[in-house]
Amino acid sequence: MTCRSWITSLTTTHKLAASTSRTVFNTVNAVFRAAVRDRMIPHNPCTDAKLPSVPRKKVVPLAVEQVRTLAEEIPGRYRGLVVLGACTGLRPGELFGLQLRHVDLLHATVSVEQQVQQTAKHGVYVCPPKTARSHRTVPLPRIAVDAMKAHLRDFPADGPESWIFTAPQGGPVVYTHFMDGSWRPACAKAGIPKGTGPHALRHHYASLLIKHGESVKTVSERLGHTNAAMTLNIYTHLWPDSEERTRAAVDKAYADQSADAQPQVDEAA
Repeated sequence: MTCRSWITSLTTTHKLAASTSRTVFNTVNAVFRAAVRDRMIPHNPCTDAKLPSVPRKKVVPLAVEQVRTLAEEIPGRYRGLVVLGACTGLRPGELFGLQLRHVDLLHATVSVEQQVQQTAKHGVYVCPPKTARSHRTVPLPRIAVDAMKAHLRDFPADGPESWIFTAPQGGPVVYTHFMDGSWRPACAKAGIPKGTGPHALRHHYASLLIKHGESVKTVSERLGHTNAAMTLNIYTHLWPDSEERTRAAVDKAYADQSADAQPQVDEAA
């Protein structure tokens, strides 16, 4: 069996989803690459293999009222986290990784310098942001500043290295505990569809920027995407349809030219 037919069989014979087939392929490909590197085989049979495409689901952002209700239903220690996520577009791990030194309420900014992640192998740990472009400073709107002041009043941080958001027993937020104990129950009470994760706050923020006319470049920078193409790939369907705008632009250009030409015609007469 060739590598190509094997990949095809993953979806046709074994009925694996395209994303799962890609995961299986990546594991096998890594083994063959190592074998080539160690000179156990002359070439990698997975090279240039065509993988099944993974259909991308269109992002359906949460509405403002849904976010408000979610913030009301979630335990008080995470109310500020919901508001901040919806107002800055920070990834969940970036929100968990915030320390007092990262939040400047005087100048209304928040700096992303680290994140808190959780894996089966390493447990809960602090690491750099996802990409180099993820290091960024995001402006805080008034609602976020007020939410942070209220949060720090109710849950004080002792010093610059103190976590903004903490687990009930102290220390950084643990993703699985947060999801099971706080996020999912709050979503259920707020009537938010099952399966909605904290990343939905990031999509909500992006949708607000797009709705109010921000450029692809600005949205990409605020979200810490690698490039604007990634932003378009995820959110292109949220940008307003340009058909009417392009028609209006051409009509206006010719209307303006006609108006400029009118005085010349009158003078000639």
